[in-house]
Amino acid sequence: MTLWQLDQVRIVLVEPAGPLNVGAAARVMKNMGLAQLVLVNPHCDPTSEEARRMAVHGGDVLAAATIVSTLPDALAGCERTVATTGRLHPQAQPLDSPETALPWLLPTEPGDRVNAALVFGPEDRGLSNEELVFAQRWVRIPATDAYPSLNLAQAVAVCSYLLHRAALSAALIEPFAPRAVAAPAGPLAPFDQMEGFYRDLESLLLKIGYLYPHTAPSRMAKLRRLLHRAGPDSQELAMLRGVLRQVNWATDRCSQQD
Repeated sequence: MTLWQLDQVRIVLVEPAGPLNVGAAARVMKNMGLAQLVLVNPHCDPTSEEARRMAVHGGDVLAAATIVSTLPDALAGCERTVATTGRLHPQAQPLDSPETALPWLLPTEPGDRVNAALVFGPEDRGLSNEELVFAQRWVRIPATDAYPSLNLAQAVAVCSYLLHRAALSAALIEPFAPRAVAAPAGPLAPFDQMEGFYRDLESLLLKIGYLYPHTAPSRMAKLRRLLHRAGPDSQELAMLRGVLRQVNWATDRCSQQD
């Protein structure tokens, strides 16, 4: 059975260090019907014999992998992003279970287009706080407290299986289930537009003195979480950027009059 929803999900590996892990990730992606593999600044050779041997019949996924320099490059055009973490974070950002968050990456109606990404961090450190803020939702795979950190390829396998299961459940149930009538919802604003908005917002808040350079990262992380929960579409984000431009113009005008 072809699960069309999975064609729209990128698996993003940030700075993977082990070619065996990259090859194993490609293999399990092939098992579960995922095809988009993106490697951010890999610290290994994904074309090595080790990686190809580990990929087995997932060699086509490995060969087609996209290599980019930064995580924002990997997320360009994405409307929904889930990041994985093995750590418990003191921030207000809640940690979702994979079963709850991963189905959110998939479109629900035939013909819908949702550019989505599932992000995994490096083997030795996981995703940093600076990298996590690029995602709307964070997930942690529950594990024993004695050894909670999963191997990278194992984490990709668990999450890929859950994505496949969610897509399969939708495919099997949808033809027989009554459709709930829901208000139409447009696609979320893509990653690139959101990042442009955040840059403009931070610049303005620094300009008017609401932010200070030493507190800007933590404050901006909280503002990001607020906007992630709101989930603006492109038109709503354009309106917010219009507000920023007008405030910026007004502050410049007041400065000139003084």
